[in-house]
Amino acid sequence: MTLFSTTKRATTTALVVLMGSAVTVCAQTTATTDARLRQLEDAAAAAQSSGDNAWMLTCAALVLMMTGPGLALFYGGLVRRKNVLATMMQSFTMMAVVTVLWALFGYSLAFAKWNFFVGDLHFSLLHNVGFAPNATYAATIPHQTFMVYQLMFAIITPALITGAFAERMKFSAMLLFMILWSTFIYFPLAHMVWGEGGLLNAVLGGRFPTLDFAGGTVVHISSGVSALVCAIYLGKRVGYPKQAMKPHNLTLSFIGACLLWVGWFGFNAGSALAANGLASSAFVATHFAAAAAALSWLAVEWLRLGKPTVLGGISGAVAGLVAVTPASGFVTPMAALIIGALAGAFCYFMTTTIKKRFGYDDSLDVFGIHGAGGTLGALLTGVFASRIVNPVFRDAPVGMLDGNSRQMINQFVGVLISIAIASVGSLIILKFVDLMIGVRVSPETEVAGLDITQHGEEGYDLAG
Repeated sequence: MTLFSTTKRATTTALVVLMGSAVTVCAQTTATTDARLRQLEDAAAAAQSSGDNAWMLTCAALVLMMTGPGLALFYGGLVRRKNVLATMMQSFTMMAVVTVLWALFGYSLAFAKWNFFVGDLHFSLLHNVGFAPNATYAATIPHQTFMVYQLMFAIITPALITGAFAERMKFSAMLLFMILWSTFIYFPLAHMVWGEGGLLNAVLGGRFPTLDFAGGTVVHISSGVSALVCAIYLGKRVGYPKQAMKPHNLTLSFIGACLLWVGWFGFNAGSALAANGLASSAFVATHFAAAAAALSWLAVEWLRLGKPTVLGGISGAVAGLVAVTPASGFVTPMAALIIGALAGAFCYFMTTTIKKRFGYDDSLDVFGIHGAGGTLGALLTGVFASRIVNPVFRDAPVGMLDGNSRQMINQFVGVLISIAIASVGSLIILKFVDLMIGVRVSPETEVAGLDITQHGEEGYDLAG
């Protein structure tokens, strides 16, 4: 009996020891597995961040390429030979001037939080803008990457306006106007549409949630409407419209337009702020709309004039790119084709019939393409936006055809506010600049050309 008890106790003890060891091993295994899972998650997050950052830096470079050389070549070829350098210089200057403004206070006014209309100075001098992501805007890329990407939009927007007053505005006046325009129109409008708590922001607490994926209101309506105000305020060029003012080098403009088309992928697809499916969707929509608009413009032109022109083709492509900008992250490829086709025909009508009827001299048709195309695109975004593409309102419908007809009200409000700010603000700034230094060159200077009179250089040394 004693031997049996002793054996039983020994067996029980051995079982307890074995069970304890097993529990210890299981606990150690679980801990090891959890650690490995955490390492894998950290590695995956780091890989995603690296991939997204590489994509966004590439997109930032693409958008900068849209201004120089894209827009510079596009506009430069459309003016007369005596103004090619002056026109290119305006785009180039924006690359430098707006960058400095953005670093000092522009980024803060646009993206810091304060009120419905403008941000405070929390990010001034790029304080608090470092390598760590800003989760409010882009959680997987450095805050500095987001900042520099948005800078490229701030650069090209005022550069677009220069096409309206090409060949007749003083360089000094252009410089002062653009500094004030960026400060008092672009930066606040960017905050209203994209900044946290902005009046029109669709995802970060806006009173009127306006869908604008990549800048239909902020970039194109603001620049297009401001361009019209500038064109009317400065008056017509000497000799317009009786004297022919044909583009001096459509080859330059053709190359510029192709660079704009390619760069626009960074403009629209990059606005997804990550290398993801939404970026792919915006990329496809952008390309499809440009193609449809080019064909649409050419078809109308061919029917009316009997010939399709190179200028018509590249203008149509740009019109489609403009119109799809606000919609690119919200619509299907087929909707993008429709938007592009409508934009090509509509912008052709605006740059020919409407321009001729009212008689304003918008030198390079900035209003007819960017103002009109941006407005059309913003409204059609409210029609075609789909939660299948981008559930921006979570499970709720997004656009009118998606079941949210009220979104059209928000789109109209966004368009009207953009038009009001751009038109009134531009007129006030023009008046101020005119009083300070005068805005327009003399007739003699204009006839001689801005290359030689404003910069002391010529684009072509034909005598050599």
